[in-house]
Amino acid sequence: MENKRFYGTGRRKTASARVWISLGKGKTEINKKSIEDYFEGYSDYIKTVKEPFSAVNAEAKFDIKATVKGSGKAAQAEALRHGISKALLLFDQTYRQALKRRGFLTRDPRAKERKKYGKKGARASFQWSKR
Repeated sequence: MENKRFYGTGRRKTASARVWISLGKGKTEINKKSIEDYFEGYSDYIKTVKEPFSAVNAEAKFDIKATVKGSGKAAQAEALRHGISKALLLFDQTYRQALKRRGFLTRDPRAKERKKYGKKGARASFQWSKR
């Protein structure tokens, strides 16, 4: 399995992550930046991205190359986690139970509800006055 890359697509809200993992030393590159530069000031998001590796005890075993677009940093981190989990599954099917138990293989379907006509927002109405 020399230089073999495994691909996974992750999504959350309107964020979309394309993830390639390969055996390496734990180097992570997101949109041509290191993970620390991309999520600068958001250490919780870095932990979120690395959760699948700690679930399967492979912290510094893989190199990650990813492109992310859409939504905000929190949703992008969760999209990356989803994509990494799917790519790990292609690498080794025995990881499935550990990843599934933590919910990393399930796409979170929650998204912003659309605004309706005649209303101020998705559910909020305009102010109404009796007199």
